[in-house]
Amino acid sequence: MKKTFLLIFICVALLELVGVVLDDASIKMFAKPFLVLSLISYYQYSMEKPSLIFTTALFFCWVGDVMLMFQERSSIFFMLGLAGFLIGHLFFILAYRKARTDESDDSLLGTQKARFAFPIILAGSGLVVTLYPSLGDMKIPVLLYALVITIMTLNASFRYGRTSKNSYWLVFIGAFLFMVSDTILALNKFQAPFPHAELYIMSTYMLAQFAIVEGIVQHSALTK
Repeated sequence: MKKTFLLIFICVALLELVGVVLDDASIKMFAKPFLVLSLISYYQYSMEKPSLIFTTALFFCWVGDVMLMFQERSSIFFMLGLAGFLIGHLFFILAYRKARTDESDDSLLGTQKARFAFPIILAGSGLVVTLYPSLGDMKIPVLLYALVITIMTLNASFRYGRTSKNSYWLVFIGAFLFMVSDTILALNKFQAPFPHAELYIMSTYMLAQFAIVEGIVQHSALTK
């Protein structure tokens, strides 16, 4: 069954991209809700004991997806979408802390953690500095979200040496792509729209979600 749900994810991801390229709202409205739902199903069937924490993270990302589908109707939907993803990232942080082994000789030391953290914090703070003048009433929600997604990505990076290489890199790349996707979304929404922004947002977002899920699945294989 897990291969079936992975195939469903690939199909709806391609369909979503077709909808974006054609600017067809009906295609996007049909495909987008199934993106994370298919990944949740893939994850559930890939695990002997699925993590409730990780599943909850994905569920709130699904809530965020659905809410953002209606953001053009009212700003409240953007706020609800932002809240959904923010809660999802908080659960991702908890899930990453669970999906790692005990410290080993390869684990990051304090100074190494600082080196890993610096470019991530620089990217997160750089985005905040860039956006801040144009955020208006959204300053606090966006700043809070930027803080949480930066911490989420940091926690993904701190799994180094405490899981398999494949699991580490999949989760870290996924977390980083999540930051990239949200950065493009924020710049496009709060600064100036630019060509093909939605295509870049959805491409990086879908790759991010798949990489994170697959990375967590591969960690479970390590601990069997």
